Amino acid sequence: MTDSYSQPSREWWAQRWIDVLESFGWIRRLARARTYAREGNVLSLEFEGAKVTAAVQGTAPEPYHVSLSLDPFSDEQWSYVVESMAERAIFSAKLLAGEMPQNIEDVFTANGLSLFPFNKFDIHSRCSCPDPANPCKHIGAVYYLLGDRFSEDPFVLFQLRGRTKEQIIADLRQIRGAGDAISAERNSNGTAAPSDETVPVSQTPRPTPLNCDRFWEYQEQLEPSLIVITPPPTSETILDVLGSIPLKADAAETQAVMEYFKAVYQAASMKAVQTAMSTES
Repeated sequence: MTDSYSQPSREWWAQRWIDVLESFGWIRRLARARTYAREGNVLSLEFEGAKVTAAVQGTAPEPYHVSLSLDPFSDEQWSYVVESMAERAIFSAKLLAGEMPQNIEDVFTANGLSLFPFNKFDIHSRCSCPDPANPCKHIGAVYYLLGDRFSEDPFVLFQLRGRTKEQIIADLRQIRGAGDAISAERNSNGTAAPSDETVPVSQTPRPTPLNCDRFWEYQEQLEPSLIVITPPPTSETILDVLGSIPLKADAAETQAVMEYFKAVYQAASMKAVQTAMSTES
């Protein structure tokens, strides 16, 4: 039976959300959560600013209460992101039309941010059920329902990071409107843009001769803020590229081995990112 939460018909950003969650090693734990989501056990799903609250029916008579949130971006971080969006016309056009650009993650990555959860510690969730595991099946069901909500309204994903649809659209229109006004004023005054001004030949700096022997050397200390570490864009590993390993076993055993290797690759990838981000020497 095809899992309704991994169908190609899902919007890419909704499927990306599911792929990221499952890459945290929660695949087995979330199996029951998918059933809960499909069977309608999530009775309500509401937003309180950047926080999500839900009521999920479990085995107890009364539904359990679930809360979930991501680390929000600061106002300064959002200003950089929106400016980057406004600089690319296709981003602005799609977002103003209510669509999510295919490579929207690049805007956040360029500003040292990750739109989707960077790791499991980036998600803060609680459930009133007695299960000590996190995520429990009730929290997991909310994860999957959020994916459906993202498909309906991609701006919900931004809301979890601290900006509503109305705020982002207003900021985009303000920035692009200001740019259009400046261009119109320059055209009306007959003033060329600074980039079009001609630099006198006498002021043109002379190029420094290239030293091939020292081309790959750099003696200065790198600026830490220029180094951006981000998770891979998908949960795909080299195993997905190469395909199934031709083992002398039946299909079920081969699948089990492939799942094991995939979990190993994902764990190694996450460990590499965490090691790279460590400030310890």
